[in-house]
Amino acid sequence: MATPAPKRAEHGKRVIVGGIVLSVVATVLVAVFGGRFLPPGNGSVQASGQVLDNTVMLAIVTPVIAGLLVFFIYVLSQFRHRGGALVDGPPLRDDSRVRVWWIVVTSVTVLFLAGFGTFELLQNGSGGGQGPDPIAVPAGTKLPVQVIAQQWQFTYRYPTYGGLETPQLVLPANTYIELHVTSLDAIHSFWAIELGVKADANPGVDNVAFVKTKGPRTFHVRCAELCGLWHGYMFNNGRVVPEAQFTAWVKSQQSDFAPIAKYLPKYSTTYYPDPQRRAG
Repeated sequence: MATPAPKRAEHGKRVIVGGIVLSVVATVLVAVFGGRFLPPGNGSVQASGQVLDNTVMLAIVTPVIAGLLVFFIYVLSQFRHRGGALVDGPPLRDDSRVRVWWIVVTSVTVLFLAGFGTFELLQNGSGGGQGPDPIAVPAGTKLPVQVIAQQWQFTYRYPTYGGLETPQLVLPANTYIELHVTSLDAIHSFWAIELGVKADANPGVDNVAFVKTKGPRTFHVRCAELCGLWHGYMFNNGRVVPEAQFTAWVKSQQSDFAPIAKYLPKYSTTYYPDPQRRAG
């Protein structure tokens, strides 16, 4: 009587089941706890939206990472060389089901991310610079604040308060802010990290970005574009304060800077470097 052939191990099913189990556990953990550790934080409505976006993208990529991890561990444990002569393994054969599932899963994932990303970018102004004619304009009243970059510092003007200019960015809490970002010389980038705002600062360009502040806090401001020798030192801190405190701060700044206010140029949404202005 012929000896029955040994049962062939179903390696594919083992890897798939292990990948699914690990993916479910890891994805739930990422979805529930991941947002606590992802940038940029929750200093504004836009920042909270970006944390959600990062959490969704991390949750989507988690099954891929889990599947690869299970695959590598399984291969290393089951197919490692155990001594003796080295011989070729069995030939690999194509499986149309793998190709079909790969196309379906990757296509659905990409289309979902494209739709989700587009929807999120149109919400609340997204926190990014949209140029002088923003497409996504949040509804409601906004406080305009101009961000002026130059080598190597930021200054800020408040057109609704007589063009008041200060070296520190102070914003009222729970308020929509309309940032007008520009430059006096080189190309810079205004990055209010915890507020989730980043906008290029170019001379002659009014780059508009929107942000809705939350409760009082301190946030960091950095230049995110290489702008010369002291680029690394172009930073300061901003503050979000209660509305009453913001009003008092504006009055104190107007009083302190009153003697030199007449020397400030008239408020404008754009500025040009001196050589360009002299050249017409």
